[in-house]
Amino acid sequence: MPLFVLLLGGIVILTILIRPGLKRIGMPPVVGFLVLGILIRLADLRWEFISTEFTEFFELLATVGIILLLFHVGLESNLTQLMRRLKPASVIWVSNVFVSGSIGYVASCFLLGLDLIPSLFIAVAFTATSVAISVGVWQGAGALKSPIGQLLVDVAVADDISGIVLMSVLFAVIPILRGGQEATLVPVLGETVGLLLVKLVGFGAFCVFLSRYAEPRITNFLRRFEPVPGQTLALVGGGLIIAALGGLIGFSVVIGAFFAGLVFSRDPQAVRLDTPFTILYELFAPFFFINIGLSIDPGAMTVALGLGGVLLAMAFIGKVAGAGGPAVRTAGWSGGLLLGFSMVPRAEIAMVIMHRGLKLGDWAVPTDVFSAMVMVSLATAIISPIIIRALLNRWPQTESKNS
Repeated sequence: MPLFVLLLGGIVILTILIRPGLKRIGMPPVVGFLVLGILIRLADLRWEFISTEFTEFFELLATVGIILLLFHVGLESNLTQLMRRLKPASVIWVSNVFVSGSIGYVASCFLLGLDLIPSLFIAVAFTATSVAISVGVWQGAGALKSPIGQLLVDVAVADDISGIVLMSVLFAVIPILRGGQEATLVPVLGETVGLLLVKLVGFGAFCVFLSRYAEPRITNFLRRFEPVPGQTLALVGGGLIIAALGGLIGFSVVIGAFFAGLVFSRDPQAVRLDTPFTILYELFAPFFFINIGLSIDPGAMTVALGLGGVLLAMAFIGKVAGAGGPAVRTAGWSGGLLLGFSMVPRAEIAMVIMHRGLKLGDWAVPTDVFSAMVMVSLATAIISPIIIRALLNRWPQTESKNS
């Protein structure tokens, strides 16, 4: 137990040092967190200090971290504006999902010779986008509230929602694919997609109701009797409950957490509670990325580098073509390139998808494939911000008057 607590304390201190250190050189902190997890795993090979209890508790911290991460994204969004802007973003979103997923599947199945199910996991993971990485660069440039910046957030959020829906569909059909019962695939696929759409609409309507009618009363009540720390804890508690409800009806708690953030984003007073909430966010969010690094098999690293190189190239091509291509019509070549490269990073949802597949076994996601996707996540998190920052310096984006 003393060693366990010592290690956790050291990790917390290191995450505090990693943030400002990487920001000074223009790198997102997620890179440092992933590398820290890999280094801890390599150190464990030498000294064997990670126990089963530590692994289980660390995964719990990682789950809390990704919930708070997506809750934070939702909290800084605006539900009304998101619904209003969803239609203009839908064409880019559909193209992005189809093109990036198709390229991921073709590269995995035909270029790398992977089996059907691992190729499908990669394809689904390829459709997702890391909101946090690109948003950080756009915020630093003061361009997030520009028309293209808002479009980026809308499409990226839609990507993550569709990624979870596709993951749910994938988990429904892989038993049939593994068992060779392709004859029943179409009925099961239709039933699964229909049920998920009904759940998505129902859960979305429930969150809209909470945002418009329940949240104002709850926030006003707490404001009368509780200081800001108490209000913040109530905000987090309510967010966790909504996230859990999302998980109970068949969605990931990650998407439930995003919807929970949207519920509270309606009220400017609730958003102001973001300042004390940030302390909890910065404490737990790094554990998700560190846990991803811990999940890498060092023995598969050599093979993973070869697989990762091919997948990395396809990751860039898929997003730049899928998202940037249709955006050229409305935003021009500069806007299309900005949006396309901003959609390239893969971290949160993509890693959730691959991690769930890894837990199923090598028949679903082999360790070398998982390690390769972690390499892709690292590389996109490092390379994309550099490209985005250069493009924003060349084509500065101004804030929209309606933001």
